[in-house]
Amino acid sequence: MSLATSSVLDVAPPLRRRPALSYELFPARSDAHFVALQETITHLEATQPDYVSVTSRIGQQNLNRVLELTDHVLSCTRLRPLVHLTGLGSTREELAHVVSALLDRGVRGVLALRGDAPPDYQPDEEEFPFGRYVVELIREIEASRSALLAAGRVAIGVAAYPHRHPESPSRQHDIEVLVSKERSGADFAITQVFFDPAVYTDLVRRARRAGLRMPIIPGVIPAVDPHRLRRLAELSGVEAPRDLLHALDSAESEAERRRIGVRFTVDLVRAVLDEGAPGLHLFTFNRHAEALDVLDSLDLDRWSSSLEGAA
Repeated sequence: MSLATSSVLDVAPPLRRRPALSYELFPARSDAHFVALQETITHLEATQPDYVSVTSRIGQQNLNRVLELTDHVLSCTRLRPLVHLTGLGSTREELAHVVSALLDRGVRGVLALRGDAPPDYQPDEEEFPFGRYVVELIREIEASRSALLAAGRVAIGVAAYPHRHPESPSRQHDIEVLVSKERSGADFAITQVFFDPAVYTDLVRRARRAGLRMPIIPGVIPAVDPHRLRRLAELSGVEAPRDLLHALDSAESEAERRRIGVRFTVDLVRAVLDEGAPGLHLFTFNRHAEALDVLDSLDLDRWSSSLEGAA
């Protein structure tokens, strides 16, 4: 018998890691839309996501609808809401009131954002012009309410930009802003939309070199609707690949267009997961069918992969 011994760790297979799964939802514009949204939520809940994000407008202009959707998620589902909170259009006092209202309802996840400014928007001096200020405010309120939270923490997410932010002087500046959000207390980041996996992996590598430690979750849109993709490009400056748009426009049927878009999206998601992305955030536009088609083609119980620091 050999005197050499081996550790279980030497022969055990790598641990399986289930990537995080989440969806973005918009508050309903009307009671009729809210009924349809509830059906979408039922379908999405069946996939057992880790959370759903609830968007809001700058200044919390649709706060009643945001709270309506949040209350439904909390009381009628097993889902955890990640509620968007935007600094533009709100004073510190107003934001503090919203944070307290969310915590009182049982919300334990907030996506802290500056918010997208309309053209020629001039923020008031009392507004929060940067997302990190929103992060800091949430942490201050959290510290003052530790008894309510049983000394727990609120999970705070922030936005990350694989492409340069439209108002940023450089991509390196975007990284510096992201690092400052983490230092202010952010726990994770969700990216804005992208269509090239190399853009995401480059963002992760540059962020890690700058010292960022928190997870960067890729935000992906099911790329099935060419009109929506073009509208997205107008709003964000991020254009879908021309060959994808051409294929979608040339499809002979809605079913073919959907197959093309789902296949592109699945390939994109697989590529970033294979590179080590810690999860997947799907921008649903309150539609469940395309999101479910993407998930049906994915194996989210994947082996841990090699991109150092992505998770």
